[in-house]
Amino acid sequence: MLLVGINPGIRSAETGHHFAGYSNRFWKLLYESRLVPEPIGYLDDIRLPKWSLGITNLVPRATPGIDTIRPQEYVAGLRTLRRKVRRWRPDLVALVGVTLFRMVFGRRAGEAVALGLQSERFESARVFVLPNPSGRNANFTYAEMLASFRALKHEL
Repeated sequence: MLLVGINPGIRSAETGHHFAGYSNRFWKLLYESRLVPEPIGYLDDIRLPKWSLGITNLVPRATPGIDTIRPQEYVAGLRTLRRKVRRWRPDLVALVGVTLFRMVFGRRAGEAVALGLQSERFESARVFVLPNPSGRNANFTYAEMLASFRALKHEL
């Protein structure tokens, strides 16, 4: 499986590791859903391949939020992501955030998107939408996020 975020936050850029924000619950959710067998943190992101997990971002440039990402960065990022998925051929691509799903599949902002397995494919891989685990995301409770990560584990 390949986990895909929109872009790194400032703390992730500073540390050189994915989902490193102080309030980000990504790593806790990975463990509590049993996607990984032991508690890990952002410094352990290099260990993910050990569990057949990959991790990347659509846009490599770090920003404090997504509002400064330019349209051409999304286009270039999507092209790169397609190449990565064709090369590594994951069975499933997990998009971390509803907004990311909208960007990848050309949906309008505000268009309803359900969490979970989607009918769309991305370069032949199944697509799963996870909630964004950032502490700044108030759209989902922790229990809803955990349920979604557990559903992802079930799909694998």
